[in-house]
Amino acid sequence: MRVTSIRIASLPVALLSCSLVIGGGAVRPVTAGEPVILQPGADGVQRATLTLDSYSYSPDHLIVQAGKPVELTLTSVTTITPHNFIIKELAVEQDVGAGKTVTVRFTPMQSGTFPFYCDKKLLFLPSHREKGMEGRLEVR
Repeated sequence: MRVTSIRIASLPVALLSCSLVIGGGAVRPVTAGEPVILQPGADGVQRATLTLDSYSYSPDHLIVQAGKPVELTLTSVTTITPHNFIIKELAVEQDVGAGKTVTVRFTPMQSGTFPFYCDKKLLFLPSHREKGMEGRLEVR
């Protein structure tokens, strides 16, 4: 058997920070701030996967339809730092342990743009949200 290795250090930084969104049979890269429109599946549920990294969500802008269930798979790629996912206006709050994957499900009923964020913090240091761990959910 032959083993081939790849030197990650030689890849462009932009490629390393890129996430893939899978939905509706398409796989495409997502850059920070680029909105991701969730389409309901055959069961009517709008699904997406968010990567939680050191003080960021990817993707960080989701667009969903009001009145239809949303299911988000939250995957933390940090090895030590726990995070959470909060949408205060929609009463959504989910802890995500370091290196863990959890699912949160909710149904937004009203239109609007709602911030989601991580409010974790260590002692007197700034919160993860204050360090930039924030995104937005746009409900149409």
